[in-house]
Amino acid sequence: MATFNERMAYCLQEQGHEVEIITFSMQYPGWLFPGKTQLSDEPAPEGLTIRVLLHALNPMNWLLTARYVKRYQADFLILRYWMPFMAPCLGMLSFWSSLMGSKARRIALADNIIPHESFPLSRGLTNFFLSQTDAAATLSDSVRTDLMAHGYRKPSVRLKHPLYDNFGEPVDRQTACKALGLNPEFTYFLYFGFIRAYKGLDLLLEAFSDARLRSQNVRLIVAGEFYESPDRYHRIIEENQLAPDLVLMTRFIRNDEVRFLFSAAQLVTQTYHHATQSGVTQIGFHYNTPMLVTDVGGLAELVDHNHSGYVCEPKAAKIADCMVDFLQYERYNEMSARVAVKKREFSWDVFVRQLLSVGLPA
Repeated sequence: MATFNERMAYCLQEQGHEVEIITFSMQYPGWLFPGKTQLSDEPAPEGLTIRVLLHALNPMNWLLTARYVKRYQADFLILRYWMPFMAPCLGMLSFWSSLMGSKARRIALADNIIPHESFPLSRGLTNFFLSQTDAAATLSDSVRTDLMAHGYRKPSVRLKHPLYDNFGEPVDRQTACKALGLNPEFTYFLYFGFIRAYKGLDLLLEAFSDARLRSQNVRLIVAGEFYESPDRYHRIIEENQLAPDLVLMTRFIRNDEVRFLFSAAQLVTQTYHHATQSGVTQIGFHYNTPMLVTDVGGLAELVDHNHSGYVCEPKAAKIADCMVDFLQYERYNEMSARVAVKKREFSWDVFVRQLLSVGLPA
């Protein structure tokens, strides 16, 4: 999401807007954060003003940050919302800035309305946050449906998630494999992103153990940090003797590694148990990489089955069928060419213009 926000800010600046990103000095308490660190050691993006102001657990800080928003005299306050834990912080920031006289149009940009994992009082917290907005935008039809189910009657719009084109241009496969220390003689499938229960790495590993794949010259790259115990995944690997066919990069993936991963991979696998949408798809589109997604949430809205990738049920056997088809009929070139055409739909310029105009007179 930080990458998304930065890319959006660049586009807003290109359109002539003055932009500041307000980010967190503290986002999650340690007991709630499942990863190793909440902070990045990568250089700050050039050409952006980023204020480290907001403390997720300090109401006095919310008040002071609201005062800063008021002084800034913003025309728009875009509030990125992804889980109910953030509702008090973002909702009160919005409430107090408005109470102080801010004229900013408050737009919720909602990744999720219903959280992926259960959270106490989630519906009430989300409703409170939504009550402090003037309009809302979602990145998939499924999230907009959830928004309507929460009784949201203010202006809203479903926008197309733009491409992540900020990780660098594609490189040839030989170069990508060399950068990652991979043997280019293998075909590589890629799991990319944080490892959490709902993202279905267990399904993917079970599918990859299919006997039809064991005889193929194929490897699975798992690139991302564990956000839960790795024990059950290691158990699947051991029970199916998958270790020789896996490339485990189970750590935080740096931005400068992303283009090599997606340039080396010939199929991106998103075998979620449930989902809203995923930015991984938009990285894959930028690199013309076909995708295999399960038919949950908004994932299937972006991938044309048997055209730019595969859409299947979230079952290991169905996932394996798609992977076998991809290898057996050598689908990469034709699907990659179709992805290159499909990705033209996902423009940052269009996204930003539609976001700022939600609910305004045409």
